[in-house]
Amino acid sequence: MRLKEHVVFITGASSGIGKATVRALLAEDARVFGVGRTPERVEETRREIADDRFAIHVADVAEEAAVREAFAVCSAKFGAPDILINNAGLGIPTPDLAEADPAAFDEMFRVNARGVFLCTREALKVMKPRRRGHIVNIISMAGQRANGVAPLYCASKFAARGFSMGLAEQALKAGIRVTDVNPGPVDTAYWGRRAVPREKMLKAEEVAEIIRFVLTLPERVVVREINFDALPWLAQ
Repeated sequence: MRLKEHVVFITGASSGIGKATVRALLAEDARVFGVGRTPERVEETRREIADDRFAIHVADVAEEAAVREAFAVCSAKFGAPDILINNAGLGIPTPDLAEADPAAFDEMFRVNARGVFLCTREALKVMKPRRRGHIVNIISMAGQRANGVAPLYCASKFAARGFSMGLAEQALKAGIRVTDVNPGPVDTAYWGRRAVPREKMLKAEEVAEIIRFVLTLPERVVVREINFDALPWLAQ
């Protein structure tokens, strides 16, 4: 299935997996509307991806009014989206819970769980009357297997996965597909300056290729969940 007649709304579009996915979907002739939280990154992305089929907007996915406005801008520019990619995410390592800052907990749940809910709610408002659409939630293998370095991040991703599983049960009855995309570690800015073997991780472009694959399957095909890692990472 080509995406020429489809409008994609993607969060976290100004860096990493999001930006790579924008490029992959433009190659499939989709019209892509992205949002990002950081104005400087949004402007940089706007300059880098100069395409009439792409627009990007500054919005915090955890702010209800900002999400509502972003969907309105998307609809005015390209039409109502029939594909939503919940990609925006935030990770803060908390290796010592005894010293963890409650603000880190709040911020990760705010973006990784509340943001997914708010964007999904707006998408459902336009998808349900048409009885078609596809919601792709970029969650993470951290939503299935916890670790001691980032337990709060894992908790937020477990929450997002639980939400997505319940969403799928409701949405499928309305003709809307829901897919969880769960990559293992990805070489992105998430890692900051931490001493980790980023060369062994998945690349953002490889994750984008998985997303492209899922979205270009025939509309009668439902992929509920797709889990994957980089071979060098698993083999280390």
